[in-house]
Amino acid sequence: MNRIILADNQAIFRAGAARVLALEDDLRIVAQCDDLARLSHALDAHHGAILLVSSSMLLDPYTVLARARAADTRAILVAENSAEVADDLVRMLHGVVFRNVPSVDLVDCLRRVATGQRCVQHSNVTSILAQDSAGARVRDRLTPKEMQIVSLIVLGCKNKQIALQLGTKEQVIKNYLRSIYDKTGVSDRLELALFTIHHRALAEAAARASDLLQTKTA
Repeated sequence: MNRIILADNQAIFRAGAARVLALEDDLRIVAQCDDLARLSHALDAHHGAILLVSSSMLLDPYTVLARARAADTRAILVAENSAEVADDLVRMLHGVVFRNVPSVDLVDCLRRVATGQRCVQHSNVTSILAQDSAGARVRDRLTPKEMQIVSLIVLGCKNKQIALQLGTKEQVIKNYLRSIYDKTGVSDRLELALFTIHHRALAEAAARASDLLQTKTA
């Protein structure tokens, strides 16, 4: 069993990655971290794991990667789609993927790193722009309420939980979901979650909707 430390301060992406990895029998998330304190604790507690960490978590990546190496932990960086990763930083990493990485490629990268290989994905500007364009088109079709529902789906909420958070009935949520599926071209909630995290424009809109919803319910 390959143990994964998942570190990302963006809840939407963290939840989406967790759902992808939960489908794989040989990959198990042993810690989820949304800040450096939790990441530090996880590195101390899970020596020999694989660290999947977003660039947005790393104000000082060299220090974190040095700690990971001391804990015999291989590190894969999740870089922002348009970002440049410094060569000296790449040399310290066992893998580099980008936010728009397909789930099958993310899983393949984790498995390669687990066997001692390096896996460095190179940013494809054309692909990034195409994916962002598709995400933007879907984002613009969704109503604010539908976007809130999408954000909660990505976070793993069931219909009953969503209805409770939005102050409505479960059947109303089911009706909304049918509309969302039609607009996005997906057939179920897992496909919806994966579609969202793979399209940056849509994922960022869902993250904003989630933040606004948390502010209202706080």
